[in-house]
Amino acid sequence: MRQESGRSLIEIVGVIAIGTIMAGAAIGMYRMMRENNARTIATSQLEQIAGDVKLLMEMRGDYSGLSVDYLVKAGALKSDKSPLGGEQWSVISSADGESFSINLTELTQGECAYFSTAKPNWATSIVINGYELHAGSDNCFSTPTNQISFIVE
Repeated sequence: MRQESGRSLIEIVGVIAIGTIMAGAAIGMYRMMRENNARTIATSQLEQIAGDVKLLMEMRGDYSGLSVDYLVKAGALKSDKSPLGGEQWSVISSADGESFSINLTELTQGECAYFSTAKPNWATSIVINGYELHAGSDNCFSTPTNQISFIVE
């Protein structure tokens, strides 16, 4: 009599199911880590942009005439690519030239929520979808149409 040593179909399906669950979890973790890394890099770039604008415009005494194009031509920005969000971002001065804002558009709800958790120390205030950020406020939309302005004086 010959004794067979093999696996049943149910055991094979179970192993495949467990492998699929583990692969799904790994992909989810990778995606989350990649998003967090992109947000961290964007935060660092925004801080660098704010610092470069202050240094560049300090001699003039005001921020009038400020734009992304001006910053690229002056060498303060390497390119006009947005740090995060859509391509229609801007850096503009206030009407009186006393402050400027870095405006990001087309942010997802997660990106918006990330920036609305706390005001960075280099920004005077944050405006999310037209409303100034206050403790405990959630002004982020569930669609990827969020707009955030970092006001710097």
